[in-house]
Parts: sequence; C-alpha cells; structure tokens
Amino acid sequence: MENRPLHFLCITSYFKGEAFLRSCKEQGNKVYLITSKKLQHEAWPWDHIDDVYYMEEDENNHWNMEHLINGIAYKMRDIKFDRFVSLDDFDVEKAAHLRENFRIPGMGETTARYFRDKLAMRMKAHEAGIPVPEFTALFHNQDIHEYTQRVSPPWMLKPRLAASAAGIKKIHSVEELWHQLDKLGDERPKYLLEKFAPGDVYHVDALNVNGKVVFSRVSQYINPPFDVAHGGGIFRSVTTEFGSKDDKELTKLNKAVMKAFGMNYSASHTEFIKGHEDGKYYFLETSSRVGGANLADMVEASSGINLWAEWAKIETALAKGETYELPEVEKNYAGIVVSLSRYEKPGTHSFTDPEICWRMNKDWHIGLIVKSDNQKRVIELLDNYARRIAKNFHASAPAPDKPTN
Repeated sequence: MENRPLHFLCITSYFKGEAFLRSCKEQGNKVYLITSKKLQHEAWPWDHIDDVYYMEEDENNHWNMEHLINGIAYKMRDIKFDRFVSLDDFDVEKAAHLRENFRIPGMGETTARYFRDKLAMRMKAHEAGIPVPEFTALFHNQDIHEYTQRVSPPWMLKPRLAASAAGIKKIHSVEELWHQLDKLGDERPKYLLEKFAPGDVYHVDALNVNGKVVFSRVSQYINPPFDVAHGGGIFRSVTTEFGSKDDKELTKLNKAVMKAFGMNYSASHTEFIKGHEDGKYYFLETSSRVGGANLADMVEASSGINLWAEWAKIETALAKGETYELPEVEKNYAGIVVSLSRYEKPGTHSFTDPEICWRMNKDWHIGLIVKSDNQKRVIELLDNYARRIAKNFHASAPAPDKPTN
C-alpha cells in the first residue's frame, strides 16, 4: 500500500461509535463520517473527524441508496476510501452494499445477511448443527400450517431485519397468528415465526480477527430485552461466573457461530438462550457490531477492553497488513442497570457505593455500572438499584408496534 494515511468512511444512522471514531483517528487514519442529517448537532468527536456527510431520511427513516452511492462515487474522485465501516446494526447492509459496489475489502452482502437477517441466521445455524429454537419462514401457507401442527404455541413473530426486541410479538394461538399475518399483508415475508422457549438469555460480546475469536466475554441478562421492551421493566445484565459451565459452553458456541457465519474481522454481539425445560443452549441472533444498550461499557468495566477502540485498531492493522495484538484482559465482574426515567435529568448522587464505575448521562434515562471481584456483590447491588429505581425514578413507554428501521 502506498505511503499515505488510510481513509475510513464510517457509516451510522444512529448516534454511536464515538470511541471507534477517536481510536480510528488516533491510529493515524483519515476519518470520514456519514450519518443522518437529524444527527448533525449530536456530540460527535469533531476533532477526530476529517469530514462529515449527511443523508436525509424518508418517512420510514431510510436513506436513498442510489443517492448514497452517487454521493460516495463523487467523493471518491478525490478521496480514495480504503474501508467502509458500519457502526450500527441498521447500517450493516449499507456498508456491505457499498463494499460490493466499490470493491472495497470487508464483509460482502452474502455474509452480511447472516449478521442482519434473523431468518438467514437461523437457517445457517441449523445447517451448521448449531441448536436453534424451531422456526419457519412465512412465505408458504402450507409450511406455516405444518409448523403450527408440529410446534405448540406460544410463538414469537419476529421482524427479520429489526434490532433488539423491536417489533416482536408473542403469539398464543393459531387464530391469533393468522390474524397477525393478515394484518401484516405484504410485509409478511419480512417476518419469521419461532418457538417461544422460556429460559435464561445470555450475550457474548467479542472481537474477531482473521477468522478467529481473539476476545469474548459472556454475560447474562437479568431482565432480557424483550421483557424490558414489552413489559416496561428495568434493563439489567451481569458478567457470567468465570470458568462456569455457562461461561465455557457459550464461549465455545459463540466460536462455532462465528466460524459457520464466515466472520473474518469485526466486533460481534451474539445472544443465546438456555432453556428452562432441557437446560440446553440455543442460538438466538448475532450481529457484526458492538452491542447496544451500553453493554460495551459494562464489558469494558469487566475486562478493561474497549470494544469500539479495539475494533478500530483491528480494522487499521488488517488494512495495513499488520498484526493486531489484544491488550491485557482483566477479570472483573460487572453489571449494568438502565431504566427510562420520569425525570428529564435524574440525579444519581444518592447512589454512593464504591463499586460504581459509570453513570449514564442521557435525558429521561437513569443507569449505573458497577464492578467488583465478587459476582454476588455485583448482583446484590443490581437488585438493590433496581428496587430503588423502580420506586423513585422508573417510567415506561409502549414498545413500537413495528420496527423503526
């Protein structure tokens, strides 16, 4: 590669990835940001960004891809972009499409589909022998009928391309299912149906280099995203006990998912469920990005690894043909609690425990992260904080009926 700075185009339709942008610039790269026009006044790390481009959104919060391609093609007359990086789940397909169009190295559209499309994920996992809850596509009526005869309700009706718990509905009968499918109309193929399996939900947050998982941390949701989104609960997660069966099995299963899905290099966030009935682990979904809901901050408290910053270093090292080296990893237990607040700027001064290492600074939200060398102490604090937040701060909002992107 010629002796010049690398040019990174970072793509995001949400305000996130500030640590990636900073780290990317600190590696000596030229950093360009393309984001939604409505986000122009957010607190981006402007001193680490060489230029910014804005996209208008339509009524469905989508960008016009033809306009995006044409705009980048115009910029590429003068700027030779070396990497396109998507910072949010909803932008994975955009970046993959741009890579294909401009022949830029990185994840193409076929592989990207496994990290965005929940139906593609399940089919690929099943093909690789990775356990998944029983599911069906919603293309063919007979397939749906046979599924409902074979698999008893309740079922989960899930958007294929949404993130987190957005747009998910719990279905309790065949009659309710067909009513919901009729309501979806032409949108029906964009959903899948999956067996609802009560269980404990875990997430594995990882870094991947040259087809190998070089770092991962296993955590358990105390209140899973679906329960929080649809039940108005308080979000909590905690580091899984190091060396436990859950830790070992989910670390191994995450590696199997990354290998089967063709992950080369990126951050990843993967979710699994441990069934209450059989104690088995099942793959739920994955993504080629850093996990949301401030989980990256919790992982950093536990491990000392900033997923955003290290991801930028991985992208830079591989683009330069250099070897990436993971920093020393710490082994702390960490936990996070986050809730909507009935106050615009809730104060957390009444929370004074020395284990607190992070406080959320976001309007209408309250959140804390704690860390300790004792997992029981972390859980004790999370339980205590959840009760106090529920009594003094908590507010809830209805989950969106449909995904917002």
